[in-house]
Amino acid sequence: MATLGLSAADREAIERFRRDVVEPSMTSLVILDFWAEWCGPCKQLTPVLEKVAADYADRGVRLAKVNVDEERAIAAQFRVQSIPTVYAVFQGQLVADLTPARTEAQLQRVLDQILKQLPIGGEAEPQEAELEPLLAMGEEVLAAGDAERAASVFAQLHEMAPDHPEVLSGLARALAAGGHAAEAEALLAELPPKLANDPAIGRARAALALTQAAPADTEEVSALRARAEADAADWQARYDLAGALMAAGDRDGAAEQLFAIIRGERGWNDDAARKRLLQYFEVVGLMDPWVAARRRELSALLFG
Repeated sequence: MATLGLSAADREAIERFRRDVVEPSMTSLVILDFWAEWCGPCKQLTPVLEKVAADYADRGVRLAKVNVDEERAIAAQFRVQSIPTVYAVFQGQLVADLTPARTEAQLQRVLDQILKQLPIGGEAEPQEAELEPLLAMGEEVLAAGDAERAASVFAQLHEMAPDHPEVLSGLARALAAGGHAAEAEALLAELPPKLANDPAIGRARAALALTQAAPADTEEVSALRARAEADAADWQARYDLAGALMAAGDRDGAAEQLFAIIRGERGWNDDAARKRLLQYFEVVGLMDPWVAARRRELSALLFG
């Protein structure tokens, strides 16, 4: 950034910018906020930026602010025409315009996307590397149907990382699958606000809702199966049976009951079968091969 012909105040501002933005951006992602005292929207956005920056500090994110009235040379260099203007800076270069993101959730989504693409190592990175294989083990045990053992694995991980969304999700899903729905519900009810919209937590809530809706009594499940076999068009029996089979870990059996409803009467009960299938996909995990295969089957059925 050239300083020739600038006033002493401008040169000082540029030096401060190098110190507070450019140098930290060599190893961190800097959220650069252009603002002014008279700007109402700026003042509304400030607490949101401060909170998100604090929440993402352990992932290598920090916040820097530029008052456009006091540091005109910096604002001019970045061609700031209106405020608030918010950029993401890495290694001295603009990597994203964050200005359209005005809510905490919007900023989190954008930052998550950026951080996946940049070689930024915050304090959380070593912990992530340590947790990853343990999380995979917990998910594998849970998928195999051993809910109690999975709950034990996730409970140990919870002691290591109490606010990690994947850990909390795994623990809640394992508790629900093991018949401890009340404990799972209590765990999810006590989550920090910043985790409320995390996809992993959404997956856990969906799993809990399905578990609570599923018939638990063996005789009731047998009766549902008998009803479905006696009357192929008893959609309610098939729907309830799907819930029972999913709760028991029989994904394919549950899906087949719902596919039978869609094939027989697609719009039954306000499209309940398709909606329940999408819930199952969320619970299992959208990247799971089983989900991918069943999604293709659903698409072929609906649009083929």
